[in-house]
Order: sequence, then structure tokens, then C-alpha cells
Amino acid sequence: MSADPDAAAHSSELTYVYKPSLMGAPWLLRLTPAGLAWELGRYSGVIRYDRIKRVRLSFRPVTMQSQRFLTEIWSDDAPKVPIASSSWRSLMEQERLDGAYVAFVTELHRRLAAAGTRASFSTGMALPLYAIGILVYIAAMLAFAGITVRALQLGEWSAVAVVGAFFALFAWQVGVYFRRNRPGSYRPDALPPDALPRT
Repeated sequence: MSADPDAAAHSSELTYVYKPSLMGAPWLLRLTPAGLAWELGRYSGVIRYDRIKRVRLSFRPVTMQSQRFLTEIWSDDAPKVPIASSSWRSLMEQERLDGAYVAFVTELHRRLAAAGTRASFSTGMALPLYAIGILVYIAAMLAFAGITVRALQLGEWSAVAVVGAFFALFAWQVGVYFRRNRPGSYRPDALPPDALPRT
């Protein structure tokens, strides 16, 4: 019995779909033997794996989804292609797609490596923005500490409790953001765990 070539081609493809906004068209992404196929509304294209010149992984929380990750892909043949780990489901809800996202991004990197890519692979924020963000973060921490000390000196225990709780929450959330968005580079066969959701 001969193998069905259409079935074989289909089995070598991996699809990922997400909605970047509630009202906009969804991104439809497919890993095909020819390259990364993308569709956004009436626009579409295929980027050959050896034509991808840059990939960046980052942690990008938003108001409705605090555990959101983003892969950005640049090439000379297409607009920048973003791949987010969450999708809009309703006016008040974003759906996490952690498992499908990790599988798609991992397979994309495997295919890039197999194609002998010359792309650059980076993580996190651009270094200048990261440095500015860290300085602002340190300044905010020092300001919170100063307010807490002053409240203690005045015996304002309720103020100390409120400021302390806010200080702890702020320090933890922003600290996680900067830890996961530390600038760096990686190999396509060794994806950084901090730049991907835990599945």
C-alpha cells in the first residue's frame, strides 16, 4: 500500500492559533516543511526557516494575564511575527495556552536548528531599557523603605502594615518581571526556562 503524500505533509505540520486582541483577527501560525506559514486576517505568507534572522523570547504580562510570554520573529521577507502564550476569550478573560505555546516554540527552534539557521536568539528586554528599569526599580524600593521607616518613627502602625504589604507585593511582581526579562542570548537547542511558561 502506498503512503498518502498529503497525509505525510499534514503530519509534519504543527499549528498554533491565538487572538492578540478581542476584536481583531487571530494569528494562525503553521510550521510546514517549507517554513513558518502565517495568516492574520487577509494577510498571509511563508517565511523560510533559513530566512529568519532574529528570534526573541520574553515575559510580557498584561493587565488581564499576569503569566504571558511572547516570541518575536524577524525576517527580511515578512513583518515581525509575534507569538503570544495567551489568547483573548471574552471581554474579561484571556486564555492561557501554555502547553501548545511551548510545544510550538520548541518545535520552531528545532526546525531552525535543522535548517542551519544563522539567526540570532535573544531573551528579555534590550539592555538600555533593562538598565533604566532596574534603576527605577531600585529607586522605588528605596522610597518605599524610607516611607516605612518614617511611619515607624511616627508610630503609625496601620500605615506601616499597608505600606509594607504593598511594598512586598510590588517587590515580588516587579522582581519576577526583571528576572525573567534579563537580557541574554541562547542556542536554539537550549531554550531558557525563564522565558517560557512552566507546563
